Amino acid sequence: MAPTLDLSQSTHAKMIISPPRLNLRRAASYQHEKAPLSATSSRFNFNHLMFSPPPSPGLPALVPRPRKSAAGPRPSRVLRVAAWILGLALISFVVRVVVKKEVLVPVVGWALDNHEEYEMVGQYDLPDFPTPIAVTDKKGRSKWTVSIPPTYNFPLTTKEYADICVKCQEVATHVRELHGYTNPSQEAQIDYYHKDPYFVDVGDAEKRGLLPGVGKAWKVTAEAQEGHLVGDKEDGLADKSTCKTSLTFVLESADAGLGPTLMMLWMAYGLAQKEKRAFFIDDSRWAYGEYTAIFKPPPTPDCSAPPRHEMLPCPHSARHLVVSTATASETFGKSFTSEYENRHRNNVDRERPIYDLARVGYEALFRLNDEDQPYVERRVKELRTMIKVKEGGYNDGMIIGVHIRHGDLHPYEYQYNGAYIPLELYAARSKELVEEYHNSSTLLGGEDAIAKKHSFSIVASDDPDVYDTEEFSGSLRAQEQIKLASKQHIQKANPDKTVMHKFVDETFGWEGGFFASMFWNLGRSTVNNANAVGESQTVYKPSPETTRLRGLMGRAYVMDLAVLGQASDAVICTISAMGCRLLAVIMGWEKAMEDGKWVNIDGDYQWAALTL
Repeated sequence: MAPTLDLSQSTHAKMIISPPRLNLRRAASYQHEKAPLSATSSRFNFNHLMFSPPPSPGLPALVPRPRKSAAGPRPSRVLRVAAWILGLALISFVVRVVVKKEVLVPVVGWALDNHEEYEMVGQYDLPDFPTPIAVTDKKGRSKWTVSIPPTYNFPLTTKEYADICVKCQEVATHVRELHGYTNPSQEAQIDYYHKDPYFVDVGDAEKRGLLPGVGKAWKVTAEAQEGHLVGDKEDGLADKSTCKTSLTFVLESADAGLGPTLMMLWMAYGLAQKEKRAFFIDDSRWAYGEYTAIFKPPPTPDCSAPPRHEMLPCPHSARHLVVSTATASETFGKSFTSEYENRHRNNVDRERPIYDLARVGYEALFRLNDEDQPYVERRVKELRTMIKVKEGGYNDGMIIGVHIRHGDLHPYEYQYNGAYIPLELYAARSKELVEEYHNSSTLLGGEDAIAKKHSFSIVASDDPDVYDTEEFSGSLRAQEQIKLASKQHIQKANPDKTVMHKFVDETFGWEGGFFASMFWNLGRSTVNNANAVGESQTVYKPSPETTRLRGLMGRAYVMDLAVLGQASDAVICTISAMGCRLLAVIMGWEKAMEDGKWVNIDGDYQWAALTL
């Protein structure tokens, strides 16, 4: 007989045996346990919270299931569905923009009187800033134009004009791609007068419904946002019919120097005459003040300026063009040079057509104000009288004009690039010209000596100290109407500081020449000078006194050019200075180029209007 199990000696007084109903599953059904958990371990071990077996399907639910609400789905589910829909819509929009390369292309349709309607695809409204846009009519034809809100201030800033020109090229390329020109080699070479078949001018876009145009309300707001066209109000241009084509030159420039602006102004006028465009000048934000404070108004066209939002910086085929120093590369860039250069010549004659454009502008626009023009005429006559030889029938003396630019402009010549052309080179070249002039004459002996005594130099420089140097101690100033003074001259003129005006006491002289930072800081207190360099003129509005001082500097500059160019028999200068190139235009082609009286001592360079 098998032995029986004796539990009487166990150390446990009692044993708890789980009821059969609660031990229905095998131990193996617990996923991570080898044996069932005891009551004690299940109370203190948290593993059962993660790996607890599901309730037996045969047992009744201890808690009744929640009843479905008859009112509809829970709010959280509605929000989730809405979020999914919005997310899908956003993803769809982003994919569409990335895949199709959409550029700011508004979705706007306008009904016309002839019941034709055009539609632009893309966004929902026109942009509220100036930008080129691609448009598509209902027939699916892609075009592009430039949208400038009619209520936007005119003129635009130099940065906005430059940005528009960059975007014009991008949008034009995009539209050409839509027409199948995906390979750049498939596109014809674009010359200066190429007309983009896909560009629609603003006026035409308004007529065709691609742009909304302006209504009667615009006529009221235009008065405050039309800029300041020189001579517009005085000459009654507003009462004339609108010009069919026009070119408006905006004088605002980030360049403190006056020379580049003058050269572009003259070229723009010549270009306008060549293309039979009406010409206007805007001086709303010119750093030198009003244009008429220095020059007389330009010739008056026989028509009025167009609506300001139709004046575009690009493309060049636009009916109403805006030109400024900010868009110089667009208007006077490589395509312009290729169009107007005489490519069959290798010498200076290559630049003759461009020179002629500038000369046309000079003859029409370089008319000084009523105070300075009579002075220049008297000064030129006075200087020419001084070279007259009264004894016998001898030849007269010679006037050598010398233009010296210092300041923040350095020569092209490599050995002097970090400094300036030495003054002795100017003086030596001046003596050589006098010798060459008299040696080529028929004078002999004492007659030649008499003529040489009546020869002299006239000097114009942005550096006041140049006039006191040994090299030019015997020379004359080109003009003495307005002089730039150094601090030393100011102190000599006003030894007693107690009697000086506060503004004069705080200002500095022009030692070393014209520096852009000094110009922009002119009239400011020395405390704020460090923060002023590089600021846009739209940020800092100069005081009336500062504008007046800047205007005086501009007047001195143009009077120097006028006297040097009109009174001199020859001019010595450095081509790195724009004033040197302007002098060549003032002298005339025959005298300056053919006779060789325009002498550049800054490297072996020929005349060029602009260096872009």
